[in-house]
Amino acid sequence: MRLVINPIWNAYSFFTLYANVDGYRAEYRADSPQLLDRYVLAKTRELVDAVTARMDAYDLAGACTDITLYLDALNNWYIRRSRDRFWAPAGGDDADKRNAYDTLYTVLHTLTRLCAPLLPFVTEEIYRGLTAAPSESSADATASIHLADWPDAHALPADHELVAAMDRVRDVCSTALRLREDAGLRVRLPLASLVVAGADTASLAGLTHLIEDEVNVKRVELSADLAAHATFILRPNGKLLGQRLGKDMQNVFAGARSGAWSSNDDGTVTVAGHTLAPNEFELALESPDGVTAAALRSNDAVVTLDVAITPSLEAEGLARDVIRLVQQARKDEDFVVTDRIRVWVDAPAKVVAALATHRESVQAEVLAVELIVGPLPESRRVHVGRVDTDNVSLAVEVTTTT
Repeated sequence: MRLVINPIWNAYSFFTLYANVDGYRAEYRADSPQLLDRYVLAKTRELVDAVTARMDAYDLAGACTDITLYLDALNNWYIRRSRDRFWAPAGGDDADKRNAYDTLYTVLHTLTRLCAPLLPFVTEEIYRGLTAAPSESSADATASIHLADWPDAHALPADHELVAAMDRVRDVCSTALRLREDAGLRVRLPLASLVVAGADTASLAGLTHLIEDEVNVKRVELSADLAAHATFILRPNGKLLGQRLGKDMQNVFAGARSGAWSSNDDGTVTVAGHTLAPNEFELALESPDGVTAAALRSNDAVVTLDVAITPSLEAEGLARDVIRLVQQARKDEDFVVTDRIRVWVDAPAKVVAALATHRESVQAEVLAVELIVGPLPESRRVHVGRVDTDNVSLAVEVTTTT
């Protein structure tokens, strides 16, 4: 339920919410030139190929695993990274907005048909909603998903290099966000820089802007010099090696601790005169003391964060915290997502100073035509929240002024 049904339904609900607000009827097409659209379309093609092969082999568990992993990329990366495109007001970049709608529609249309044998009732409901005809005489809708054709992978673009690079970006971001959490640095507090060092970093060159935005860092540096940022540590598997090596096991552990070992081209390592098979050890990346860093899941690259906080970074973080409070107030007041609003904020001096510096960006993020700093009007509901260590009070109202 939590890993599959909820994510599919949430993606569908997101699409219908904004498509209905805009009165947009999406089309099935896979020709968007936008980067994230290209990624999710190619990712969907790879999913169709993988699930088709699993189903042909009667590997239902494998098919479910593939779909679950894909849903994480769809909801927690593509849709979340594309939200601003759906929120964009009419009259802006309408072509980009259409690309976003049509891409998500195409992905959901394909995904529901792919999942239909595994989730017959949920996919039926979603598919009927997606293909509902504007009139009963329309031929655009299929009566049931279970009468529809199995997805054709060749109807979607192939781009394995982009999928691999974007998935590595996702790994970089999740690793960096864990580092932030471990260091007690809230996500809305911007950091100066992040370094990705190790294998295949060159493939990320055109995607660093996504890392900057997702992790909230000002600059991303890519380096192929892993040794300058981390060291591989050999960890022999004592349970496996003890039976084979006996007392000589202690020499292997001593060689591993001292770094007196070498890697071989066939994936083995040599230590204390013994060759260890790949299943008899693991290699871990270790960064120098005092450095905020962690290895990627692939264990061939490391992410290093600059965690020093300057006054300007702190001010920007405070402004972003206020944005979060205003967005929550909009939700609590049950405003429509497109409503323009007026905002009053009563806050300590350091928050007021941060709002003065970042007023324009705050207003743009929360769709505010006016931001008033000072006492709150008595006629409005008061919303109270925490900004860093301080309480901040605010009030909001819908305005027809644009």
